Amino acid sequence: MFRKIAACVVAAVAFAALPALAQPAKPAPAAAPAAEDKYVGYYYPKPTTVENYASPMQTIQGAERAQRVQFVTVVSQGTIQSAYRVPYSVFVKGDKAEKLIVVGLQPGELASIYRIRAILANMTTMSRLSPFFQERTVAEDANFYDLLKMLGFTQLTVTDGEKLSYQVNIK
Repeated sequence: MFRKIAACVVAAVAFAALPALAQPAKPAPAAAPAAEDKYVGYYYPKPTTVENYASPMQTIQGAERAQRVQFVTVVSQGTIQSAYRVPYSVFVKGDKAEKLIVVGLQPGELASIYRIRAILANMTTMSRLSPFFQERTVAEDANFYDLLKMLGFTQLTVTDGEKLSYQVNIK
């Protein structure tokens, strides 16, 4: 079911062939949680799980707001044009479009942390198949969070749209 969405991720990744190659960086220490999240209560409930991910990748030079918006636009376009109803919506928020948000649209589809992680694992699989990812990483060692880091995202929030929110701060 998520194959079409994951394929859109690969297509979106392909656009991002920006000039500089990302090189592994020293992992960042885990940061303290943000003081206030203005999207809580509007796009998603207060996160029930918050994790910090220290990516070994660097943000690609030239990865700016426009590239993140374009990435998510391509992914969203794939969901809208899908032959079936996709059970979630993907969009960006933040002044620099640095926050990726995925909201479940159908009851039960993203109703557990395990289902959310399964979708993210599928995104990792499809990312690893993309030429963009293969050229800039050791694809079997990198994951979807690393892709987000390379594109300049600092936070990912996935929610069932009702009670559960999973948030990853990407450093």
